Amino acid sequence: MGLLTELKSSISNATSSLFAGSDPKRIGIYGPPNAGKTTLANRIARDWTGDAVGPESHVPHETRRARRKENVEIKRNGKSVTIDVVDTPGVTTKVDYKEFLEHDIEKDDAVRRSREATEGVAEAMHWLREDVDGVIYVLDSTEDPFTQVNTMLIGIIESQNLPVLIFANKIDLDDSSVQRISNAFPQHETVPLSALEGDNMDEVYDKIAEYFG
Repeated sequence: MGLLTELKSSISNATSSLFAGSDPKRIGIYGPPNAGKTTLANRIARDWTGDAVGPESHVPHETRRARRKENVEIKRNGKSVTIDVVDTPGVTTKVDYKEFLEHDIEKDDAVRRSREATEGVAEAMHWLREDVDGVIYVLDSTEDPFTQVNTMLIGIIESQNLPVLIFANKIDLDDSSVQRISNAFPQHETVPLSALEGDNMDEVYDKIAEYFG
């Protein structure tokens, strides 16, 4: 058994031990802005409850407060897991109000959104340290995953001994590279998907049931 295989096995065992006898699990959906976190949260919630978690937008930081959809029961291959889906604001090192001006938002509203987004990042970090049982980490597979934010967050998740699935989103786009994400975080399993188009959701739900069930 190679080192990488041993590490994945160790993480899987830790996952089983952590979740024994605790329902529902609070699963935080984390990642940088515009990775498709809310689109994924809505896809999961709609598929299993018929309801959405929150509005989706191409404007960055549309999700500025954590939103939760409770008691989402996912049944796969004889296994069932009930989770609270926690959609968190995109984590970044800086929120500049000028980002919003590029989307034809008035300055006063842009400043307000910037302030709320900054508070939302702090809230997301609090949830990560105190209030989630596992993490779905969503990355835009058309973007370079080797960033300070991704390295920092994955490091925090590992230091908290939280089970994590990495989802390589937006595989429907031409520039997508799932391998680039797998290479960036080889110690974790990477699952390709398109939350927008619903591509590969069967494997997504299989993995959620396997990791968090």
